[in-house]
Amino acid sequence: MNPLEISPEEFHDIALHVSELATDFLRSLPTARAYPEISGEQTTHLFGGPAPEDGLGGESLDALNDVLAAVRPPTGRFFGYVLGSGDPVGAVADLLASVINNNQTAWRSSPAGVAIEQTVVGWIANAIGCKGFRGSLCGGGSAANLMGIAMARESKVPANETGAKPGIVYASTEVHMAVPKALAMLGIGRQNLRSIPVDKDFRMDVSALRRQIAEDKKSGKQAIAVVASAGTVNTGAIDDLAAIAEIAHENDLWFHIDGAYGALSTLAAPEKFRGIEQADSLSLDPHKWLYQPLDCGMILYRDVAMARQTFSYSGDYTKVLNADPVEGFAFFEESMELSRRFRALKLWLSIRYHGLSAFRKVIQNDLDHAQLLAELIRKEPRLELRAPVTLSAVCWKWKAGDNDFNARLLKRIIERGRVYISNATIHGQFALRACFVNHRTTEEDVKLIVAEVVGAAKELGA
Repeated sequence: MNPLEISPEEFHDIALHVSELATDFLRSLPTARAYPEISGEQTTHLFGGPAPEDGLGGESLDALNDVLAAVRPPTGRFFGYVLGSGDPVGAVADLLASVINNNQTAWRSSPAGVAIEQTVVGWIANAIGCKGFRGSLCGGGSAANLMGIAMARESKVPANETGAKPGIVYASTEVHMAVPKALAMLGIGRQNLRSIPVDKDFRMDVSALRRQIAEDKKSGKQAIAVVASAGTVNTGAIDDLAAIAEIAHENDLWFHIDGAYGALSTLAAPEKFRGIEQADSLSLDPHKWLYQPLDCGMILYRDVAMARQTFSYSGDYTKVLNADPVEGFAFFEESMELSRRFRALKLWLSIRYHGLSAFRKVIQNDLDHAQLLAELIRKEPRLELRAPVTLSAVCWKWKAGDNDFNARLLKRIIERGRVYISNATIHGQFALRACFVNHRTTEEDVKLIVAEVVGAAKELGA
Protein backbone atom coordinates (compact mmCIF):
# COMPACT_ATOMS: atom_id res chain seq x y z
CA MET A 1 0.00 0.00 0.00
CA ASN A 2 1.21 3.51 -0.86
CA PRO A 3 1.96 5.10 2.54
CA LEU A 4 1.04 8.60 1.30
CA GLU A 5 -2.25 7.70 -0.37
CA ILE A 6 -5.45 8.56 1.48
CA SER A 7 -8.95 7.69 0.34
CA PRO A 8 -11.41 10.33 -0.88
CA GLU A 9 -13.46 9.59 2.24
CA GLU A 10 -10.48 10.26 4.51
CA PHE A 11 -9.79 13.49 2.64
CA HIS A 12 -13.42 14.47 3.15
CA ASP A 13 -13.11 13.94 6.89
CA ILE A 14 -9.89 15.95 7.10
CA ALA A 15 -11.28 18.77 4.97
CA LEU A 16 -14.50 18.85 6.97
CA HIS A 17 -12.55 19.07 10.23
CA VAL A 18 -10.40 21.91 8.92
CA SER A 19 -13.47 23.65 7.50
CA GLU A 20 -15.15 23.52 10.93
CA LEU A 21 -12.00 24.88 12.59
CA ALA A 22 -11.83 27.70 10.05
CA THR A 23 -15.51 28.51 10.49
CA ASP A 24 -15.16 28.69 14.27
CA PHE A 25 -12.05 30.86 13.83
CA LEU A 26 -13.93 33.30 11.59
CA ARG A 27 -16.85 33.30 14.03
CA SER A 28 -14.49 34.26 16.86
CA LEU A 29 -12.92 37.29 15.13
CA PRO A 30 -15.25 40.02 16.43
CA THR A 31 -14.19 39.32 20.03
CA ALA A 32 -10.67 37.97 19.45
CA ARG A 33 -7.57 39.80 20.64
CA ALA A 34 -5.93 41.85 17.91
CA TYR A 35 -2.64 40.13 18.76
CA PRO A 36 -2.13 36.83 20.60
CA GLU A 37 -0.64 36.60 24.07
CA ILE A 38 2.32 34.48 22.98
CA SER A 39 6.10 34.55 23.37
CA GLY A 40 8.94 33.31 21.20
CA GLU A 41 9.74 30.71 23.83
CA GLN A 42 6.19 29.40 23.67
CA THR A 43 6.06 29.16 19.87
CA THR A 44 9.40 27.35 19.84
CA HIS A 45 8.05 24.89 22.41
CA LEU A 46 4.76 24.39 20.56
CA PHE A 47 6.06 24.03 17.03
CA GLY A 48 9.71 23.02 17.36
CA GLY A 49 11.13 19.58 17.94
CA PRO A 50 12.18 16.79 15.59
CA ALA A 51 10.10 15.54 12.67
CA PRO A 52 8.08 12.41 13.50
CA GLU A 53 9.47 9.28 11.90
CA ASP A 54 6.06 7.61 12.07
CA GLY A 55 2.95 9.50 11.10
CA LEU A 56 0.38 10.54 13.67
CA GLY A 57 -2.57 10.22 11.33
CA GLY A 58 -5.69 12.03 12.44
CA GLU A 59 -4.06 12.98 15.74
CA SER A 60 -1.80 15.36 13.82
CA LEU A 61 -4.81 17.61 13.29
CA ASP A 62 -5.10 18.25 17.02
CA ALA A 63 -2.15 20.65 16.86
CA LEU A 64 -4.13 22.95 14.56
CA ASN A 65 -5.86 24.30 17.66
CA ASP A 66 -2.44 25.42 18.91
CA VAL A 67 -1.78 27.08 15.56
CA LEU A 68 -5.03 29.02 15.69
CA ALA A 69 -4.32 30.13 19.25
CA ALA A 70 -0.87 31.46 18.31
CA VAL A 71 -1.58 33.27 15.03
CA ARG A 72 -2.32 36.97 14.66
CA PRO A 73 -6.10 36.91 13.97
CA PRO A 74 -7.32 38.88 10.92
CA THR A 75 -9.81 40.91 12.96
CA GLY A 76 -11.42 44.16 11.89
CA ARG A 77 -9.10 45.83 14.42
CA PHE A 78 -5.87 44.99 12.59
CA PHE A 79 -4.35 48.17 11.12
CA GLY A 80 -0.66 47.25 10.86
CA TYR A 81 1.61 47.48 7.83
CA VAL A 82 -0.31 47.20 4.51
CA LEU A 83 -1.95 43.79 4.70
CA GLY A 84 -5.36 42.80 3.39
CA SER A 85 -7.83 40.96 5.57
CA GLY A 86 -8.25 37.77 3.53
CA ASP A 87 -11.55 37.04 1.79
CA PRO A 88 -12.82 33.60 2.92
CA VAL A 89 -14.12 32.94 -0.60
CA GLY A 90 -10.55 33.23 -1.80
CA ALA A 91 -9.42 30.89 0.98
CA VAL A 92 -11.82 28.20 -0.20
CA ALA A 93 -10.49 28.62 -3.74
CA ASP A 94 -6.94 28.24 -2.42
CA LEU A 95 -7.86 24.82 -1.00
CA LEU A 96 -9.24 23.70 -4.35
CA ALA A 97 -6.19 25.10 -6.16
CA SER A 98 -3.94 23.00 -3.93
CA VAL A 99 -6.01 19.89 -4.60
CA ILE A 100 -5.87 20.50 -8.35
CA ASN A 101 -2.11 21.12 -8.05
CA ASN A 102 -1.53 22.28 -11.63
CA ASN A 103 1.62 24.20 -12.49
CA GLN A 104 0.60 27.55 -14.01
CA THR A 105 3.64 27.60 -16.20
CA ALA A 106 1.94 27.17 -19.58
CA TRP A 107 -1.44 26.36 -21.11
CA ARG A 108 -0.35 22.78 -21.76
CA SER A 109 0.31 22.35 -18.03
CA SER A 110 -2.92 23.96 -16.84
CA PRO A 111 -5.44 24.80 -19.56
CA ALA A 112 -8.17 26.14 -17.25
CA GLY A 113 -5.71 27.79 -14.88
CA VAL A 114 -3.81 29.74 -17.50
CA ALA A 115 -7.04 30.90 -19.15
CA ILE A 116 -8.35 32.06 -15.75
CA GLU A 117 -5.13 33.92 -14.93
CA GLN A 118 -5.15 35.69 -18.28
CA THR A 119 -8.78 36.63 -17.65
CA VAL A 120 -8.24 38.10 -14.17
CA VAL A 121 -5.17 40.02 -15.33
CA GLY A 122 -7.35 41.55 -18.03
CA TRP A 123 -10.13 42.31 -15.56
CA ILE A 124 -7.76 44.15 -13.23
CA ALA A 125 -5.97 46.02 -16.02
CA ASN A 126 -9.31 47.25 -17.36
CA ALA A 127 -10.59 48.14 -13.88
CA ILE A 128 -7.65 50.46 -13.13
CA GLY A 129 -7.63 52.11 -16.56
CA CYS A 130 -4.80 50.14 -18.18
CA LYS A 131 -6.78 48.37 -20.88
CA GLY A 132 -4.64 46.24 -23.16
CA PHE A 133 -1.83 45.68 -20.65
CA ARG A 134 -0.61 42.12 -20.20
CA GLY A 135 0.83 40.57 -17.08
CA SER A 136 0.85 37.75 -14.59
CA LEU A 137 0.38 36.95 -10.92
CA CYS A 138 3.33 36.57 -8.58
CA GLY A 139 4.17 36.42 -4.88
CA GLY A 140 3.80 40.14 -4.14
CA GLY A 141 5.04 43.65 -4.78
CA SER A 142 8.71 42.76 -4.31
CA ALA A 143 8.59 40.20 -7.13
CA ALA A 144 6.49 42.47 -9.33
CA ASN A 145 8.81 45.44 -8.85
CA LEU A 146 11.81 43.22 -9.53
CA MET A 147 10.30 42.11 -12.85
CA GLY A 148 9.30 45.65 -13.81
CA ILE A 149 12.80 47.00 -13.19
CA ALA A 150 14.32 43.97 -14.97
CA MET A 151 12.33 44.93 -18.07
CA ALA A 152 13.48 48.53 -17.65
CA ARG A 153 17.11 47.42 -17.49
CA GLU A 154 16.79 45.16 -20.51
CA SER A 155 15.12 47.91 -22.56
CA LYS A 156 17.88 50.47 -21.91
CA VAL A 157 21.09 48.64 -21.00
CA PRO A 158 20.61 44.98 -22.01
CA ALA A 159 22.36 42.64 -19.61
CA ASN A 160 20.96 39.17 -20.19
CA GLU A 161 23.85 38.03 -22.36
CA THR A 162 26.87 40.06 -21.28
CA GLY A 163 26.05 41.10 -17.71
CA ALA A 164 24.83 44.19 -15.94
CA LYS A 165 26.15 47.63 -16.81
CA PRO A 166 25.92 50.89 -14.85
CA GLY A 167 22.58 52.66 -15.07
CA ILE A 168 20.66 55.23 -13.05
CA VAL A 169 17.19 54.70 -11.61
CA TYR A 170 15.19 57.58 -10.11
CA ALA A 171 12.71 57.25 -7.24
CA SER A 172 11.59 59.37 -4.32
CA THR A 173 13.07 59.21 -0.84
CA GLU A 174 9.79 57.52 0.19
CA VAL A 175 10.12 54.62 -2.24
CA HIS A 176 9.47 51.13 -0.88
CA MET A 177 12.49 49.04 0.12
CA ALA A 178 11.64 46.57 -2.64
CA VAL A 179 13.06 48.98 -5.23
CA PRO A 180 16.64 49.34 -3.89
CA LYS A 181 16.54 45.62 -3.17
CA ALA A 182 15.66 44.95 -6.81
CA LEU A 183 18.53 47.17 -8.00
CA ALA A 184 20.92 45.14 -5.87
CA MET A 185 19.65 41.79 -7.16
CA LEU A 186 19.71 42.94 -10.78
CA GLY A 187 23.34 44.07 -10.55
CA ILE A 188 22.44 47.71 -11.09
CA GLY A 189 23.50 48.53 -7.56
CA ARG A 190 21.88 50.62 -4.85
CA GLN A 191 24.43 53.39 -5.37
CA ASN A 192 22.82 53.98 -8.77
CA LEU A 193 19.48 54.83 -7.18
CA ARG A 194 18.90 58.58 -7.25
CA SER A 195 16.70 59.43 -4.25
CA ILE A 196 14.63 62.42 -5.27
CA PRO A 197 13.36 64.64 -2.44
CA VAL A 198 9.64 64.92 -1.72
CA ASP A 199 7.34 67.90 -1.19
CA LYS A 200 5.34 68.68 1.93
CA ASP A 201 2.81 66.00 0.97
CA PHE A 202 5.56 63.36 0.61
CA ARG A 203 5.20 63.27 -3.20
CA MET A 204 8.23 63.19 -5.48
CA ASP A 205 9.41 66.71 -6.29
CA VAL A 206 9.11 66.70 -10.08
CA SER A 207 11.29 69.80 -10.46
CA ALA A 208 14.06 68.07 -8.50
CA LEU A 209 13.60 65.01 -10.73
CA ARG A 210 14.10 67.14 -13.85
CA ARG A 211 17.22 68.72 -12.40
CA GLN A 212 18.74 65.39 -11.40
CA ILE A 213 18.11 63.84 -14.82
CA ALA A 214 19.68 66.88 -16.51
CA GLU A 215 22.70 66.70 -14.19
CA ASP A 216 23.24 63.01 -14.92
CA LYS A 217 22.92 63.61 -18.66
CA LYS A 218 25.51 66.37 -18.46
CA SER A 219 27.84 63.98 -16.62
CA GLY A 220 27.40 61.40 -19.37
CA LYS A 221 25.68 58.85 -17.14
CA GLN A 222 23.26 56.31 -18.58
CA ALA A 223 19.80 56.46 -17.03
CA ILE A 224 17.34 53.56 -17.15
CA ALA A 225 14.06 54.30 -15.42
CA VAL A 226 11.91 56.43 -13.18
CA VAL A 227 9.96 54.64 -10.46
CA ALA A 228 6.89 56.47 -9.19
CA SER A 229 4.92 55.49 -6.09
CA ALA A 230 1.15 55.05 -6.25
CA GLY A 231 0.78 54.95 -2.48
CA THR A 232 3.95 55.13 -0.41
CA VAL A 233 4.20 52.64 2.41
CA ASN A 234 4.63 55.25 5.17
CA THR A 235 1.94 57.79 4.39
CA GLY A 236 0.08 56.59 1.28
CA ALA A 237 1.37 59.52 -0.80
CA ILE A 238 0.73 59.29 -4.54
CA ASP A 239 3.36 60.79 -6.81
CA ASP A 240 2.22 63.01 -9.70
CA LEU A 241 2.03 60.10 -12.12
CA ALA A 242 1.10 62.15 -15.19
CA ALA A 243 3.93 64.66 -14.71
CA ILE A 244 6.49 61.95 -14.01
CA ALA A 245 5.32 59.96 -17.05
CA GLU A 246 5.90 63.03 -19.21
CA ILE A 247 9.41 63.53 -17.81
CA ALA A 248 10.28 59.86 -18.22
CA HIS A 249 9.12 59.69 -21.81
CA GLU A 250 10.76 63.02 -22.73
CA ASN A 251 14.06 61.52 -21.57
CA ASP A 252 13.52 58.06 -23.08
CA LEU A 253 13.32 56.41 -19.67
CA TRP A 254 11.23 53.42 -18.65
CA PHE A 255 8.32 54.47 -16.44
CA HIS A 256 7.57 51.96 -13.69
CA ILE A 257 4.91 52.51 -11.02
CA ASP A 258 5.09 50.80 -7.66
CA GLY A 259 1.38 50.47 -7.05
CA ALA A 260 1.55 47.51 -4.68
CA TYR A 261 -0.18 49.44 -1.92
CA GLY A 262 -2.38 51.99 -3.61
CA ALA A 263 -3.03 51.33 -7.27
CA LEU A 264 -6.01 49.03 -6.75
CA SER A 265 -7.86 51.83 -4.94
CA THR A 266 -8.25 53.24 -8.45
CA LEU A 267 -11.44 51.16 -8.40
CA ALA A 268 -12.92 53.60 -5.87
CA ALA A 269 -10.93 56.80 -6.45
CA PRO A 270 -9.64 56.92 -10.05
CA GLU A 271 -9.16 60.68 -9.89
CA LYS A 272 -6.19 60.17 -7.55
CA PHE A 273 -4.25 58.17 -10.15
CA ARG A 274 -4.28 60.28 -13.29
CA GLY A 275 -1.43 59.08 -15.51
CA ILE A 276 -1.39 55.47 -14.31
CA GLU A 277 -2.24 54.33 -17.85
CA GLN A 278 1.05 55.83 -19.09
CA ALA A 279 3.18 53.34 -17.17
CA ASP A 280 5.47 50.93 -18.99
CA SER A 281 5.12 48.53 -16.06
CA LEU A 282 3.14 48.50 -12.84
CA SER A 283 3.15 46.42 -9.65
CA LEU A 284 -0.09 45.59 -7.83
CA ASP A 285 -1.01 43.54 -4.77
CA PRO A 286 -4.49 41.98 -4.80
CA HIS A 287 -3.62 40.54 -1.38
CA LYS A 288 -3.74 44.11 -0.12
CA TRP A 289 -6.63 46.07 -1.58
CA LEU A 290 -8.61 43.23 -3.10
CA TYR A 291 -8.42 41.49 0.27
CA GLN A 292 -7.13 38.21 -1.18
CA PRO A 293 -5.41 35.58 0.96
CA LEU A 294 -1.64 35.67 0.70
CA ASP A 295 0.04 35.49 -1.64
CA CYS A 296 -1.32 37.33 -4.65
CA GLY A 297 0.79 39.99 -6.37
CA MET A 298 0.61 41.13 -9.98
CA ILE A 299 2.85 42.69 -12.61
CA LEU A 300 1.30 44.55 -15.55
CA TYR A 301 3.22 45.78 -18.57
CA ARG A 302 2.56 47.52 -21.85
CA ASP A 303 5.10 45.87 -24.17
CA VAL A 304 4.81 42.08 -24.45
CA ALA A 305 7.87 41.93 -26.70
CA MET A 306 10.01 43.53 -23.98
CA ALA A 307 8.68 41.10 -21.39
CA ARG A 308 9.66 38.23 -23.67
CA GLN A 309 13.06 39.76 -24.39
CA THR A 310 13.67 40.02 -20.64
CA PHE A 311 12.38 36.65 -19.44
CA SER A 312 12.33 34.21 -22.36
CA TYR A 313 14.99 31.53 -22.02
CA SER A 314 14.00 27.89 -22.27
CA GLY A 315 15.66 24.54 -22.10
CA ASP A 316 14.66 21.88 -24.61
CA TYR A 317 12.50 20.14 -22.03
CA THR A 318 10.27 23.23 -21.62
CA LYS A 319 10.07 24.50 -25.19
CA VAL A 320 6.53 24.97 -26.43
CA LEU A 321 6.01 23.17 -29.73
CA ASN A 322 2.42 24.26 -30.30
CA ALA A 323 2.10 27.36 -32.50
CA ASP A 324 -1.53 27.99 -31.55
CA PRO A 325 -1.72 31.43 -29.84
CA VAL A 326 -3.86 30.03 -27.01
CA GLU A 327 -2.54 26.51 -26.58
CA GLY A 328 1.06 27.59 -27.15
CA PHE A 329 1.06 30.29 -24.47
CA ALA A 330 3.63 30.05 -21.67
CA PHE A 331 3.85 32.38 -18.66
CA PHE A 332 7.51 31.44 -18.21
CA GLU A 333 8.27 33.28 -21.47
CA GLU A 334 6.96 36.54 -19.95
CA SER A 335 7.88 36.28 -16.25
CA MET A 336 10.72 35.09 -14.03
CA GLU A 337 8.86 32.10 -12.57
CA LEU A 338 8.65 28.59 -13.95
CA SER A 339 6.88 26.78 -11.12
CA ARG A 340 3.76 28.81 -10.31
CA ARG A 341 0.79 27.99 -8.08
CA PHE A 342 -2.82 28.54 -9.16
CA ARG A 343 -3.11 31.99 -7.53
CA ALA A 344 -5.67 33.15 -10.07
CA LEU A 345 -8.42 30.82 -8.87
CA LYS A 346 -9.02 32.72 -5.62
CA LEU A 347 -9.08 36.10 -7.33
CA TRP A 348 -11.35 34.83 -10.12
CA LEU A 349 -13.80 33.19 -7.70
CA SER A 350 -13.76 36.14 -5.29
CA ILE A 351 -14.58 38.65 -8.04
CA ARG A 352 -17.27 36.38 -9.48
CA TYR A 353 -18.79 35.83 -6.03
CA HIS A 354 -18.82 39.45 -4.85
CA GLY A 355 -18.61 41.52 -8.05
CA LEU A 356 -16.31 44.48 -8.65
CA SER A 357 -18.89 46.88 -7.23
CA ALA A 358 -18.53 45.25 -3.79
CA PHE A 359 -14.76 45.81 -3.87
CA ARG A 360 -15.25 49.44 -4.90
CA LYS A 361 -17.59 49.98 -1.95
CA VAL A 362 -15.30 48.36 0.61
CA ILE A 363 -12.21 50.19 -0.67
CA GLN A 364 -14.16 53.43 -0.30
CA ASN A 365 -15.01 52.36 3.25
CA ASP A 366 -11.29 52.03 3.97
CA LEU A 367 -10.63 55.50 2.57
CA ASP A 368 -13.47 56.89 4.68
CA HIS A 369 -12.20 55.11 7.80
CA ALA A 370 -8.81 56.76 7.36
CA GLN A 371 -10.42 60.18 7.12
CA LEU A 372 -12.52 59.42 10.21
CA LEU A 373 -9.42 58.49 12.21
CA ALA A 374 -7.62 61.63 11.03
CA GLU A 375 -10.57 63.75 12.20
CA LEU A 376 -10.66 61.99 15.58
CA ILE A 377 -6.92 62.65 16.01
CA ARG A 378 -7.39 66.34 15.17
CA LYS A 379 -10.09 66.58 17.85
CA GLU A 380 -7.90 64.96 20.52
CA PRO A 381 -5.55 67.72 21.82
CA ARG A 382 -3.01 65.21 23.16
CA LEU A 383 -2.42 63.75 19.67
CA GLU A 384 -0.77 65.27 16.62
CA LEU A 385 -1.31 64.22 13.00
CA ARG A 386 2.07 63.85 11.30
CA ALA A 387 1.23 63.58 7.59
CA PRO A 388 -1.56 64.26 5.10
CA VAL A 389 -4.02 61.39 4.69
CA THR A 390 -4.09 60.75 0.96
CA LEU A 391 -5.18 57.11 0.93
CA SER A 392 -5.71 54.94 3.99
CA ALA A 393 -2.51 55.37 6.02
CA VAL A 394 -2.74 57.66 9.04
CA CYS A 395 0.37 58.73 10.97
CA TRP A 396 0.32 60.52 14.33
CA LYS A 397 2.10 60.79 17.66
CA TRP A 398 1.50 61.54 21.31
CA LYS A 399 2.16 65.25 21.13
CA ALA A 400 4.01 65.63 24.44
CA GLY A 401 6.03 62.43 23.99
CA ASP A 402 9.47 62.00 22.45
CA ASN A 403 10.48 59.13 20.15
CA ASP A 404 11.15 56.80 23.06
CA PHE A 405 7.77 57.49 24.65
CA ASN A 406 5.89 56.93 21.39
CA ALA A 407 7.77 53.66 20.80
CA ARG A 408 6.83 52.48 24.29
CA LEU A 409 3.29 53.65 23.64
CA LEU A 410 3.06 51.48 20.53
CA LYS A 411 4.33 48.46 22.45
CA ARG A 412 1.77 49.02 25.20
CA ILE A 413 -1.11 49.41 22.72
CA ILE A 414 -0.24 46.06 21.15
CA GLU A 415 0.11 44.41 24.57
CA ARG A 416 -3.40 45.56 25.49
CA GLY A 417 -4.61 43.44 22.56
CA ARG A 418 -7.66 45.44 21.46
CA VAL A 419 -6.19 47.04 18.31
CA TYR A 420 -3.04 46.43 16.31
CA ILE A 421 -1.21 49.37 14.75
CA SER A 422 2.36 49.77 13.51
CA ASN A 423 4.82 52.64 13.11
CA ALA A 424 6.56 54.90 10.64
CA THR A 425 9.34 57.48 10.66
CA ILE A 426 8.04 60.92 9.68
CA HIS A 427 10.53 63.80 9.40
CA GLY A 428 12.96 61.75 11.45
CA GLN A 429 10.50 61.18 14.29
CA PHE A 430 8.80 58.00 15.47
CA ALA A 431 5.09 57.98 14.57
CA LEU A 432 2.19 55.68 15.27
CA ARG A 433 0.54 54.44 12.09
CA ALA A 434 -2.75 52.79 11.18
CA CYS A 435 -3.45 51.54 7.67
CA PHE A 436 -6.92 50.54 6.49
CA VAL A 437 -7.03 47.69 3.97
CA ASN A 438 -9.50 45.63 5.95
CA HIS A 439 -12.97 44.62 4.80
CA ARG A 440 -13.98 43.71 8.37
CA THR A 441 -13.34 47.14 9.94
CA THR A 442 -16.29 49.12 11.28
CA GLU A 443 -16.58 52.73 12.42
CA GLU A 444 -16.59 51.49 16.01
CA ASP A 445 -13.25 49.77 15.37
CA VAL A 446 -11.84 53.07 14.09
CA LYS A 447 -13.06 54.97 17.13
CA LEU A 448 -11.45 52.38 19.39
CA ILE A 449 -7.98 53.32 18.09
CA VAL A 450 -7.93 56.75 19.75
CA ALA A 451 -9.43 55.36 22.94
CA GLU A 452 -6.70 52.71 23.09
CA VAL A 453 -3.93 55.23 22.45
CA VAL A 454 -5.16 57.45 25.27
CA GLY A 455 -5.69 54.48 27.59
CA ALA A 456 -2.23 53.08 26.93
CA ALA A 457 -0.62 56.53 27.39
CA LYS A 458 -2.27 56.88 30.81
CA GLU A 459 -0.84 53.50 31.81
CA LEU A 460 2.60 54.87 30.90
CA GLY A 461 2.05 57.88 33.13
CA ALA A 462 1.16 60.48 30.50
